Amino acid sequence: MVLQSLPTSGVAFRKILSHFPAELSLAFAYGSGVYRQAGPSANQKNLMLDLVFTVDDPVGWHSKNLKQNWSHYSLLKMLGPRAITTIQNNFGAGVYYNPLIKCDGRLIKYGVISTGILIEDLLTWNNLYIAGRLQKPVKIVAMNENASLRAALDKNLQSAVNTAFLMLPESFSEEELFIEIAGLSYSGDFRMVVGEDKSKVLNIVKPNLVHFRGLYGSILQENPQVVYKAHQGRLELDKSPEGQFTQLMALPKTLQQQINQIMDPPGKNRDVEETLFQLANDPDCSEVVRLGLSGIVRASSVKQSTKGIFTAGMKKSVVYSSLKLLKMWRGWLRKT
Repeated sequence: MVLQSLPTSGVAFRKILSHFPAELSLAFAYGSGVYRQAGPSANQKNLMLDLVFTVDDPVGWHSKNLKQNWSHYSLLKMLGPRAITTIQNNFGAGVYYNPLIKCDGRLIKYGVISTGILIEDLLTWNNLYIAGRLQKPVKIVAMNENASLRAALDKNLQSAVNTAFLMLPESFSEEELFIEIAGLSYSGDFRMVVGEDKSKVLNIVKPNLVHFRGLYGSILQENPQVVYKAHQGRLELDKSPEGQFTQLMALPKTLQQQINQIMDPPGKNRDVEETLFQLANDPDCSEVVRLGLSGIVRASSVKQSTKGIFTAGMKKSVVYSSLKLLKMWRGWLRKT
Protein backbone atom coordinates (compact mmCIF):
# COMPACT_ATOMS: atom_id res chain seq x y z
CA MET A 1 0.00 0.00 0.00
CA VAL A 2 1.34 3.43 -0.98
CA LEU A 3 0.81 4.96 2.45
CA GLN A 4 3.30 2.58 4.03
CA SER A 5 6.06 4.53 2.32
CA LEU A 6 5.10 7.71 4.20
CA PRO A 7 7.42 8.48 7.13
CA THR A 8 5.84 8.00 10.56
CA SER A 9 5.96 10.31 13.51
CA GLY A 10 8.41 10.77 16.36
CA VAL A 11 8.02 11.62 20.01
CA ALA A 12 8.10 15.38 19.38
CA PHE A 13 5.04 15.21 17.12
CA ARG A 14 3.12 13.00 19.54
CA LYS A 15 3.85 15.42 22.38
CA ILE A 16 2.33 18.26 20.33
CA LEU A 17 -0.67 16.07 19.53
CA SER A 18 -1.28 15.48 23.25
CA HIS A 19 -2.36 19.12 23.59
CA PHE A 20 -5.41 18.53 21.36
CA PRO A 21 -8.57 16.38 21.45
CA ALA A 22 -7.67 12.82 20.54
CA GLU A 23 -10.49 12.01 18.10
CA LEU A 24 -8.51 12.19 14.84
CA SER A 25 -8.88 10.05 11.73
CA LEU A 26 -5.62 11.49 10.36
CA ALA A 27 -3.02 13.98 11.54
CA PHE A 28 0.00 14.96 9.48
CA ALA A 29 2.79 17.54 9.51
CA TYR A 30 4.10 19.11 6.33
CA GLY A 31 6.24 21.89 4.90
CA SER A 32 9.67 23.30 5.68
CA GLY A 33 9.24 22.69 9.41
CA VAL A 34 9.29 18.94 8.69
CA TYR A 35 11.37 18.39 5.55
CA ARG A 36 14.37 20.52 4.73
CA GLN A 37 13.85 22.84 1.78
CA ALA A 38 16.35 24.73 -0.33
CA GLY A 39 16.11 28.52 -0.59
CA PRO A 40 15.63 31.18 2.10
CA SER A 41 14.54 28.77 4.86
CA ALA A 42 17.32 26.22 4.24
CA ASN A 43 19.42 27.15 7.26
CA GLN A 44 16.74 28.58 9.53
CA LYS A 45 16.01 26.82 12.80
CA ASN A 46 12.75 26.55 14.74
CA LEU A 47 10.60 27.05 11.65
CA MET A 48 6.86 27.10 12.14
CA LEU A 49 5.40 23.59 12.06
CA ASP A 50 2.36 23.10 9.79
CA LEU A 51 -0.18 20.46 10.85
CA VAL A 52 -3.54 19.22 9.57
CA PHE A 53 -6.03 17.38 11.78
CA THR A 54 -8.75 15.33 10.06
CA VAL A 55 -11.82 14.68 12.22
CA ASP A 56 -15.01 12.68 11.78
CA ASP A 57 -17.06 15.01 14.00
CA PRO A 58 -15.88 18.63 13.59
CA VAL A 59 -18.53 20.08 15.94
CA GLY A 60 -17.54 17.71 18.74
CA TRP A 61 -13.82 18.23 18.10
CA HIS A 62 -14.04 22.05 18.11
CA SER A 63 -16.22 21.91 21.22
CA LYS A 64 -13.48 20.04 23.09
CA ASN A 65 -10.69 22.12 21.57
CA LEU A 66 -12.39 25.38 22.59
CA LYS A 67 -12.35 24.11 26.18
CA GLN A 68 -8.71 23.02 25.97
CA ASN A 69 -7.32 25.78 23.74
CA TRP A 70 -9.68 28.76 23.88
CA SER A 71 -6.85 31.22 23.10
CA HIS A 72 -6.04 29.54 19.77
CA TYR A 73 -9.19 30.91 18.12
CA SER A 74 -10.05 34.37 16.82
CA LEU A 75 -13.20 36.20 17.89
CA LEU A 76 -15.17 33.61 15.91
CA LYS A 77 -14.90 31.42 19.02
CA MET A 78 -17.69 33.54 20.52
CA LEU A 79 -20.05 32.00 17.97
CA GLY A 80 -19.44 28.48 19.29
CA PRO A 81 -18.38 25.15 17.74
CA ARG A 82 -21.35 24.79 15.36
CA ALA A 83 -20.70 28.16 13.72
CA ILE A 84 -16.97 27.43 13.52
CA THR A 85 -17.75 24.11 11.80
CA THR A 86 -20.14 25.82 9.36
CA ILE A 87 -17.40 28.30 8.44
CA GLN A 88 -14.88 25.44 8.20
CA ASN A 89 -17.03 23.28 5.90
CA ASN A 90 -18.82 25.83 3.73
CA PHE A 91 -16.25 28.53 3.01
CA GLY A 92 -12.83 28.38 1.37
CA ALA A 93 -11.30 24.94 0.90
CA GLY A 94 -13.07 23.18 3.76
CA VAL A 95 -10.29 23.66 6.31
CA TYR A 96 -10.14 25.89 9.42
CA TYR A 97 -6.65 27.15 10.32
CA ASN A 98 -5.37 28.48 13.62
CA PRO A 99 -1.89 29.99 12.91
CA LEU A 100 0.96 31.25 15.09
CA ILE A 101 0.23 29.02 18.09
CA LYS A 102 2.88 28.34 20.75
CA CYS A 103 2.74 24.63 21.58
CA ASP A 104 5.29 22.52 23.44
CA GLY A 105 8.09 24.96 22.66
CA ARG A 106 7.27 25.17 18.94
CA LEU A 107 5.41 27.72 16.86
CA ILE A 108 2.72 25.84 14.96
CA LYS A 109 -0.13 26.39 12.54
CA TYR A 110 -2.87 23.75 12.49
CA GLY A 111 -5.81 23.20 10.20
CA VAL A 112 -8.93 21.18 10.91
CA ILE A 113 -10.87 19.43 8.13
CA SER A 114 -13.70 16.91 8.25
CA THR A 115 -12.90 13.39 7.07
CA GLY A 116 -15.70 13.44 4.49
CA ILE A 117 -14.56 16.72 2.94
CA LEU A 118 -10.96 15.53 2.79
CA ILE A 119 -11.97 12.28 1.07
CA GLU A 120 -13.99 14.26 -1.50
CA ASP A 121 -11.01 16.55 -2.22
CA LEU A 122 -8.64 13.58 -2.53
CA LEU A 123 -10.94 11.83 -5.03
CA THR A 124 -12.36 14.71 -7.07
CA TRP A 125 -9.88 17.60 -6.56
CA ASN A 126 -12.80 19.96 -6.00
CA ASN A 127 -10.38 22.24 -4.13
CA LEU A 128 -6.97 20.58 -4.60
CA TYR A 129 -5.97 22.21 -1.32
CA ILE A 130 -5.30 19.65 1.41
CA ALA A 131 -5.19 17.04 -1.37
CA GLY A 132 -2.32 19.07 -2.84
CA ARG A 133 -0.45 19.05 0.47
CA LEU A 134 -0.73 15.26 0.48
CA GLN A 135 0.85 14.95 -2.98
CA LYS A 136 4.15 15.94 -1.39
CA PRO A 137 6.05 14.12 1.38
CA VAL A 138 4.41 14.53 4.79
CA LYS A 139 4.91 13.03 8.23
CA ILE A 140 1.93 10.98 9.37
CA VAL A 141 1.48 11.72 13.08
CA ALA A 142 -1.71 9.71 13.67
CA MET A 143 -4.03 7.62 11.51
CA ASN A 144 -6.94 5.32 12.27
CA GLU A 145 -8.18 2.31 10.31
CA ASN A 146 -10.48 4.19 7.92
CA ALA A 147 -10.37 2.13 4.71
CA SER A 148 -12.15 4.79 2.64
CA LEU A 149 -9.66 7.45 3.69
CA ARG A 150 -6.67 5.20 2.98
CA ALA A 151 -8.02 4.35 -0.47
CA ALA A 152 -8.62 8.04 -1.21
CA LEU A 153 -5.08 8.94 -0.15
CA ASP A 154 -3.71 6.34 -2.57
CA LYS A 155 -6.01 7.53 -5.37
CA ASN A 156 -4.82 11.12 -4.91
CA LEU A 157 -1.21 10.06 -5.49
CA GLN A 158 -2.16 8.05 -8.58
CA SER A 159 -4.11 11.05 -9.93
CA ALA A 160 -1.09 13.29 -9.36
CA VAL A 161 1.09 10.95 -11.43
CA ASN A 162 -1.48 10.76 -14.26
CA THR A 163 -1.84 14.53 -14.38
CA ALA A 164 1.92 15.11 -14.38
CA PHE A 165 2.31 12.58 -17.22
CA LEU A 166 0.04 14.72 -19.40
CA MET A 167 2.38 17.69 -18.99
CA LEU A 168 5.66 15.87 -19.62
CA PRO A 169 7.43 14.71 -22.83
CA GLU A 170 8.02 11.10 -23.86
CA SER A 171 11.26 10.83 -21.88
CA PHE A 172 12.06 12.65 -18.64
CA SER A 173 13.88 12.38 -15.30
CA GLU A 174 12.51 11.57 -11.86
CA GLU A 175 13.26 15.13 -10.80
CA GLU A 176 11.25 16.57 -13.69
CA LEU A 177 8.32 14.32 -12.76
CA PHE A 178 8.43 15.26 -9.08
CA ILE A 179 8.68 18.97 -9.94
CA GLU A 180 5.51 18.64 -12.02
CA ILE A 181 3.74 16.77 -9.22
CA ALA A 182 4.83 19.21 -6.51
CA GLY A 183 3.68 22.11 -8.68
CA LEU A 184 0.15 20.83 -9.34
CA SER A 185 -1.42 22.48 -6.30
CA TYR A 186 0.43 25.77 -6.97
CA SER A 187 -0.91 26.18 -10.53
CA GLY A 188 -2.88 29.41 -10.50
CA ASP A 189 -2.33 30.03 -6.76
CA PHE A 190 -2.33 33.81 -6.35
CA ARG A 191 0.04 33.45 -3.38
CA MET A 192 2.78 32.46 -5.83
CA VAL A 193 2.55 36.03 -7.12
CA VAL A 194 2.40 37.70 -3.70
CA GLY A 195 3.66 36.00 -0.56
CA GLU A 196 5.56 32.92 -1.72
CA ASP A 197 9.08 32.38 -3.03
CA LYS A 198 8.82 31.85 -6.82
CA SER A 199 11.31 28.96 -6.57
CA LYS A 200 9.17 27.20 -3.97
CA VAL A 201 8.46 24.06 -6.01
CA LEU A 202 12.12 23.51 -6.92
CA ASN A 203 13.11 24.17 -3.30
CA ILE A 204 10.68 21.48 -2.13
CA VAL A 205 11.80 18.80 -4.59
CA LYS A 206 15.59 19.07 -4.83
CA PRO A 207 16.49 18.24 -1.19
CA ASN A 208 13.73 15.61 -0.92
CA LEU A 209 14.10 13.37 -3.96
CA VAL A 210 14.46 10.30 -1.75
CA HIS A 211 11.15 11.08 -0.02
CA PHE A 212 9.36 11.59 -3.34
CA ARG A 213 10.73 8.24 -4.52
CA GLY A 214 9.38 6.63 -1.37
CA LEU A 215 5.98 8.16 -1.99
CA TYR A 216 5.66 7.41 -5.71
CA GLY A 217 8.07 4.55 -6.46
CA SER A 218 5.55 1.70 -6.26
CA ILE A 219 2.97 3.61 -8.31
CA LEU A 220 5.52 4.21 -11.08
CA GLN A 221 6.67 0.57 -11.03
CA GLU A 222 3.09 -0.69 -11.38
CA ASN A 223 1.88 1.85 -13.97
CA PRO A 224 1.54 0.10 -17.37
CA GLN A 225 1.95 3.33 -19.34
CA VAL A 226 5.47 4.15 -18.22
CA VAL A 227 8.84 2.40 -18.19
CA TYR A 228 10.49 3.38 -14.91
CA LYS A 229 14.26 2.93 -14.92
CA ALA A 230 14.74 3.56 -11.22
CA HIS A 231 18.50 2.85 -11.27
CA GLN A 232 18.94 5.58 -13.92
CA GLY A 233 16.32 7.93 -12.52
CA ARG A 234 14.65 8.06 -15.96
CA LEU A 235 11.15 7.35 -17.27
CA GLU A 236 9.73 6.69 -20.74
CA LEU A 237 6.04 7.40 -21.27
CA ASP A 238 3.38 6.35 -23.77
CA LYS A 239 2.54 9.68 -25.46
CA SER A 240 0.29 8.22 -28.14
CA PRO A 241 -3.26 9.66 -28.41
CA GLU A 242 -4.52 6.37 -26.96
CA GLY A 243 -2.15 6.70 -24.01
CA GLN A 244 -3.13 10.31 -23.37
CA PHE A 245 -6.83 9.44 -23.60
CA THR A 246 -6.36 6.76 -20.93
CA GLN A 247 -4.63 9.33 -18.68
CA LEU A 248 -7.31 11.97 -19.31
CA MET A 249 -10.09 9.53 -18.49
CA ALA A 250 -8.36 8.73 -15.18
CA LEU A 251 -8.21 12.40 -14.09
CA PRO A 252 -10.25 13.52 -11.07
CA LYS A 253 -13.80 14.60 -11.90
CA THR A 254 -13.38 18.32 -11.16
CA LEU A 255 -10.34 18.60 -13.42
CA GLN A 256 -12.19 16.80 -16.22
CA GLN A 257 -15.07 19.25 -15.82
CA GLN A 258 -12.71 22.23 -15.92
CA ILE A 259 -11.14 20.90 -19.12
CA ASN A 260 -14.59 20.38 -20.64
CA GLN A 261 -15.49 24.01 -19.92
CA ILE A 262 -12.27 25.22 -21.56
CA MET A 263 -12.68 23.02 -24.66
CA ASP A 264 -16.45 23.08 -25.16
CA PRO A 265 -17.61 25.81 -27.58
CA PRO A 266 -20.69 27.81 -26.45
CA GLY A 267 -23.91 25.97 -27.26
CA LYS A 268 -22.21 22.67 -28.18
CA ASN A 269 -22.68 20.94 -24.81
CA ARG A 270 -20.48 17.94 -25.54
CA ASP A 271 -20.07 15.27 -22.90
CA VAL A 272 -16.77 15.03 -21.05
CA GLU A 273 -15.60 11.83 -22.73
CA GLU A 274 -16.00 13.37 -26.20
CA THR A 275 -14.01 16.43 -25.13
CA LEU A 276 -11.23 14.33 -23.61
CA PHE A 277 -11.00 12.20 -26.75
CA GLN A 278 -10.50 15.37 -28.81
CA LEU A 279 -7.93 16.70 -26.36
CA ALA A 280 -5.93 13.44 -26.46
CA ASN A 281 -5.21 14.21 -30.13
CA ASP A 282 -4.47 17.90 -29.55
CA PRO A 283 -0.81 19.08 -29.49
CA ASP A 284 -1.82 21.66 -26.85
CA CYS A 285 -3.10 18.97 -24.46
CA SER A 286 -0.63 19.82 -21.69
CA GLU A 287 -1.52 23.53 -21.75
CA VAL A 288 -5.24 22.79 -21.50
CA VAL A 289 -4.61 20.53 -18.49
CA ARG A 290 -2.58 23.33 -16.87
CA LEU A 291 -5.42 25.78 -17.46
CA GLY A 292 -7.86 23.35 -15.87
CA LEU A 293 -5.64 22.99 -12.81
CA SER A 294 -5.26 26.77 -12.54
CA GLY A 295 -9.02 27.18 -12.53
CA ILE A 296 -9.38 24.88 -9.53
CA VAL A 297 -6.42 26.18 -7.52
CA ARG A 298 -6.99 29.89 -8.15
CA ALA A 299 -10.55 29.78 -6.83
CA SER A 300 -9.77 27.69 -3.72
CA SER A 301 -6.60 29.64 -2.79
CA VAL A 302 -8.35 33.01 -3.00
CA LYS A 303 -11.38 31.82 -0.99
CA GLN A 304 -9.26 30.06 1.65
CA SER A 305 -6.94 33.06 2.09
CA THR A 306 -9.91 35.41 2.47
CA LYS A 307 -11.44 33.05 5.02
CA GLY A 308 -8.11 32.99 6.88
CA ILE A 309 -8.40 36.70 7.71
CA PHE A 310 -11.47 35.89 9.81
CA THR A 311 -10.41 32.54 11.26
CA ALA A 312 -6.96 33.81 12.27
CA GLY A 313 -8.05 37.30 13.26
CA MET A 314 -6.67 40.55 11.85
CA LYS A 315 -3.55 40.76 14.05
CA LYS A 316 -2.38 37.20 13.32
CA SER A 317 -3.23 37.61 9.62
CA VAL A 318 -0.97 40.66 9.38
CA VAL A 319 1.88 38.92 11.23
CA TYR A 320 1.53 35.72 9.18
CA SER A 321 1.41 37.62 5.87
CA SER A 322 4.45 39.63 6.90
CA LEU A 323 6.40 36.44 7.58
CA LYS A 324 5.47 35.14 4.12
CA LEU A 325 6.55 38.37 2.45
CA LEU A 326 9.83 38.34 4.41
CA LYS A 327 10.47 34.79 3.20
CA MET A 328 9.80 35.86 -0.40
CA TRP A 329 12.12 38.87 -0.01
CA ARG A 330 14.93 36.67 1.34
CA GLY A 331 14.49 34.38 -1.65
CA TRP A 332 14.78 37.35 -3.99
CA LEU A 333 17.94 38.58 -2.21
CA ARG A 334 19.59 35.16 -2.62
CA LYS A 335 19.18 35.43 -6.38
CA THR A 336 20.58 38.98 -6.71
